[in-house]
Amino acid sequence: MSVTPSPGGSGAPERPARTAAVIPAAGRGVRLGPGAPKALRPLSGTPMLVHAVRAMAGSRSVSLVVVVAPPDGADEVRRLLDAYPLSGSLTDSTDVVVVPGGETRQESVRLGLAAVPEAVTTVLVHDAARPLVPVDTVDAVIAAVRDGAPAVVPALPLADTVKQVEPRTGDRAGEPEPVVGTPERALLRAVQTPQGFDRATLAAAHEKLALEGDGATDDAGMVERLGVEVVVVPGHEEAFKVTRPLDLVLAEAVLARRRANDGF
Repeated sequence: MSVTPSPGGSGAPERPARTAAVIPAAGRGVRLGPGAPKALRPLSGTPMLVHAVRAMAGSRSVSLVVVVAPPDGADEVRRLLDAYPLSGSLTDSTDVVVVPGGETRQESVRLGLAAVPEAVTTVLVHDAARPLVPVDTVDAVIAAVRDGAPAVVPALPLADTVKQVEPRTGDRAGEPEPVVGTPERALLRAVQTPQGFDRATLAAAHEKLALEGDGATDDAGMVERLGVEVVVVPGHEEAFKVTRPLDLVLAEAVLARRRANDGF
């Protein structure tokens, strides 16, 4: 994978980028247990981050991927990406840059966005922990933004009934929690990534909404707080988030099926 040196927030690729994807990968992923940061955990022998970068580069519309590394780990991430090629024939049409991130996801996305050339008008934000999102889903998000939607999220209908509860915290943590409502499942969606945005809309959200606590974990939610409409396109069951050890088992199974069926 050819990795362009970090642009330091101001440089641009040698050729104009059409759509850029920002991948915040600065988290530790403590729910997966001790070890390397979640984005660097191996999946079929290849770090999850590499799978995620390949997923973005697999779209012919994406000509720049900005990987946001841990604040003190940009050099390590750059060396790791250099060790793995992009899949297929898109190697020469997709630039990959690495920039150091911040202490929160929101800050990391903001720093990644700052590394995207101003000429880029469509920006994706993708979780490194969703390494298996199909290219058709990526393309559907991009197409909806280009058709005029300022913010787009892929999402799936819920299979389970959802209950709203009164959480037990502090000394009562772990006690049974009373149910206070049952939202209508048909009105709910489980949101995935990449989330797609008109560049100006995403920049405005990060400029106007100050960091609060651990920061926002959903960029579309920030756009909603601006009063801007967010639309949903169909997601995909393979775009699940690898968060717990069982998710790693499922991801390995998906990759094994792809290798058997598609030669992936």
